[in-house]
Amino acid sequence: MRSRSPLSPPAAVSQVTVRDALNQALDEELERDERVFLLGEEVAQYDGAYKISRGLWKKYGDKRVIDTPISEMGFTGIAVGAAMAGLRPVCEFMTFNFSMQAIDQVINSAAKTCYMSAGSIPVPIVFRGPNGASAGVAAQHSQCFAAWYGHCPGLKVVSPWSSEDAKGLLKASIRDDNPVVVLESELLYGVPFEMSEQAQSKEFVIPIGKAKIEKQGTHVTLVAHSRPVGHCLEAAAVLSKEGVECEVINLRTIRPMDMETVEASVAKTNHLVTVEGGWPQFGVGAEICARIMEGPAFNYLDAPAVRVTGADVPMPYAKILEDNSIPQVKDIVFAVKKTLNI
Repeated sequence: MRSRSPLSPPAAVSQVTVRDALNQALDEELERDERVFLLGEEVAQYDGAYKISRGLWKKYGDKRVIDTPISEMGFTGIAVGAAMAGLRPVCEFMTFNFSMQAIDQVINSAAKTCYMSAGSIPVPIVFRGPNGASAGVAAQHSQCFAAWYGHCPGLKVVSPWSSEDAKGLLKASIRDDNPVVVLESELLYGVPFEMSEQAQSKEFVIPIGKAKIEKQGTHVTLVAHSRPVGHCLEAAAVLSKEGVECEVINLRTIRPMDMETVEASVAKTNHLVTVEGGWPQFGVGAEICARIMEGPAFNYLDAPAVRVTGADVPMPYAKILEDNSIPQVKDIVFAVKKTLNI
């Protein structure tokens, strides 16, 4: 057996930030399909407000990477019309809070057209940008829209956590013939995650609608999406020292939701805790709990399902209040102990 020389490349797993993973995905899809183009505020000459589109304008030019005025209703309408006409736009919102300016285009124009045209007009468009809480940006920049957009038939909604999620789900979204909402987390953009050689290949995609079990466990199922997945893994590490083994499920997709994976886990652990940064009423966790109640997994529950959510208030500006409005590791640990009655 031949040994590796000191000059040969290292093992094919490297650290890649979520920002760079998204940039890779956009670069590869712009290169792969000339119908793909990116538009939004600051995406071109400035390289993106969060540097997600760094280098793409210089590489692909004005027709493929387009700076827009500060007019979400306008440029979203342009993008939806372009999708109806056969192009594949990627429409960036500087924060999903600003997608409220364009929600008529997202829902009434994009989500409903394929159905209302009896399938004759597909709308292959991606709406992407940071969603949920950032840090110190108060209520009008800190809302989670997973439940809002997950509510609407005609849309697909994905919510990545890791760099692998970010790249694989964005590429799948761009290739999909339906409108897809990609809810990223600003607080994860600079976070590095391990990415395998396979995940860094140009053909790597993650199927929309499939959750991932990030950690196997036997005592309780934790289900989360986006940044709270990391909090669940931290809570699981804390609880493991006390003899409690949590199974952590990264939803990845909000709509369509992979309930089969959640149900199978609940059948194994007999307990369920959902975790999200959004508000409690009509939230993602509420939907998961309702479906567990209505489905076969309900018979396996040994205790009521518990939701860990953001506080039911507009996000405060003050840091100490903000911290208390977003689920923390200690809140997840408390919820697990409550459901296990320990």
